[in-house]
Amino acid sequence: MIDFGRIGEYSENNRIEAKRALGGLPRSIWETYSAFANSFGGILLLGVEELADKTFRTVNLPAPEKLVAEFWEIIGDKSRVSENILSKWDVEIHNIGGDRMISITVPRADRRRRPVYIGNNPYLGTYRRDGEGDYHCTREEVRMMLRDRQERTLDEKVLPLTDESLSGETLRRYRAYLQDMRAGDGYGTETDGGLLCRIGAGKRDGDGQVHPTAAGLLMFGFEDEIVKQYPYFYLDYQERDTDGQIRERIVSNSGKWSGNLFDFYLKISGKIVRGLPHDIHRPVREAVANCMVNGDYMGSGGLVMIKKQDEICITNPGSFRIDIQEAVNGGRSDPRNVGIARLFHLVRVGTRTGNGVPDLYKVWSGKGWKIPEIQERLKPDRITFKLPLAAGEKSRDSLFGRQEYREAILDYVTWAIYVAEKDVADILGTGRQEAAELLQRMLEDGILVRARDREGYRLKI
Repeated sequence: MIDFGRIGEYSENNRIEAKRALGGLPRSIWETYSAFANSFGGILLLGVEELADKTFRTVNLPAPEKLVAEFWEIIGDKSRVSENILSKWDVEIHNIGGDRMISITVPRADRRRRPVYIGNNPYLGTYRRDGEGDYHCTREEVRMMLRDRQERTLDEKVLPLTDESLSGETLRRYRAYLQDMRAGDGYGTETDGGLLCRIGAGKRDGDGQVHPTAAGLLMFGFEDEIVKQYPYFYLDYQERDTDGQIRERIVSNSGKWSGNLFDFYLKISGKIVRGLPHDIHRPVREAVANCMVNGDYMGSGGLVMIKKQDEICITNPGSFRIDIQEAVNGGRSDPRNVGIARLFHLVRVGTRTGNGVPDLYKVWSGKGWKIPEIQERLKPDRITFKLPLAAGEKSRDSLFGRQEYREAILDYVTWAIYVAEKDVADILGTGRQEAAELLQRMLEDGILVRARDREGYRLKI
């Protein structure tokens, strides 16, 4: 929340936008509303101007009540704005030193309501926010949001293919795991087609032909068949030396193996935990499966896993379907690929309870290691999961993970304007070293910039 008594110390950044609005509601506020809703939220200020030194000054709106009424009228008109995600408490009138102004607090929209757009065409009216301000979304960004909006995940779609697009060897390996872990369930007696239908990886048509689902193709298909449906599909596992040189690598397009998700998991599940304490093997494998389950395989960049001496870094295409803090707290599961999640769960890989992330954080905290970090980036949409493999400042039990740290820092600097290492250490209960590391990460990610007029940081303008 902004400290309105210090409004003159603020400036525009990726979470705050100011408009004079003396001539009525500017059209550009709807672009910013869309941008905040489709990104990470923000605050719109009406009756505020930005001066040459980038600081704010109120200009005294003559009739703020009229502007508020007009705002509610427009935002409720679906022909002009696709979604109203605000409550009545999100729009307020303030009196600052005799000047009247309006604040509009825009939360991040739920994935079921994104994209939030202007007009009646999402490809023309969808915006997002970055460090440079509002920008018009690409068609691919809009398509990604529309995919996530659907209740039925895309990997459940039945494809116009035959089971010849699937690797029989992969399916046999999967069947062996089923028989071992679910003995007595009759998986060994099923035909390949019967097995695919039973596990949700295929569906039989009226003529008895089995067609794979998207989940079935991604899990068991040949790489050349997968990329026909998912042009950007790519899997990459790397092990790097301390100098950054790659000493071992497995990629899906090598032509030396099937290139599908299940075989990839089998190939790397032993390598990624090799040399690590036994008690973290399972949570690391859970993290790997979680990223595979939540990847948007229509998105660019592929699924990349890099193991270094002091860190495992997993990056997959797509954004979070739930709030990151919800993932950290646990208890809610909303996988991007329900079919893939089911197929992994059948062979005892992954969790469907939504507790995979908090359980992993607890293990890391118990070992006294640096806390795992989750990052979400836009343009393009990607999620990065970093698992430090080294001791560090031990966090309080109530503070799970660096993403919560980052959110706490963002909340603090939004209203306090400036933040220094000491502030971070005080509000989070961490050491100065970890505070400095967190601030440096946020600087590198383009969230913060160094303050020019004092020691510390402020939000990027």
